Amino acid sequence: MFAIITPEKIQLSAGAVVRLPGSWQDYQTLTQHLGDRSIPRIKYRPGEILLMSPLPRHGREAHIIAMVVTALLDHLGQDYEAFTPLTMELPEISGIEPDYCFYIDNWAAVAGKDRINWEIEPSPDLVIEIDVTSYTDVNDYLPYRVPEVWLYKKNQLKIYQLQSDRYTIVTSSRFFPNIIPLLSLSGEASSKSVKLSRSQTGFKLIHCSN
Repeated sequence: MFAIITPEKIQLSAGAVVRLPGSWQDYQTLTQHLGDRSIPRIKYRPGEILLMSPLPRHGREAHIIAMVVTALLDHLGQDYEAFTPLTMELPEISGIEPDYCFYIDNWAAVAGKDRINWEIEPSPDLVIEIDVTSYTDVNDYLPYRVPEVWLYKKNQLKIYQLQSDRYTIVTSSRFFPNIIPLLSLSGEASSKSVKLSRSQTGFKLIHCSN
């Protein structure tokens, strides 16, 4: 693996993660240099900048999970807004790019908007993150108080919910309380109430009766 990071050029090999000391101003300079490029991904924590070049499976798995969430929301007749890519920023505090995010309870607050002011407008209700390279930390979403984060890592999908000032692993989503998503990277995705199929990839969804 190799990485080139200069004022003129940013280049990372697939799967590479680079951590650099840096200020908010340094982060802004890098984001302006990257422009509309989606690769590499960039994240800011106070005093630290992280760059990551995702592997192909990263996008594939994010897409599959997002398809499941979309199928569930459509089945429930729930209005929503979905975004990818999206950059969330709080000056001097945080900069992060979720793999996928959904506005569910607060969909009307962002419907039709081209820009979101993260200091005054609501954060996504649900964020999806894929961690293939140890780049992801659910606590990065604490400054935004995102209610729920789905993290797929090491072939497991974990659901984190914000409880007080920390994220706690739970067994089901607050948005889909009767459905437990179990990831299967091969096979069909099906449940009693929702069906979603994709060649060679998919989810199994278990419907839980009350």
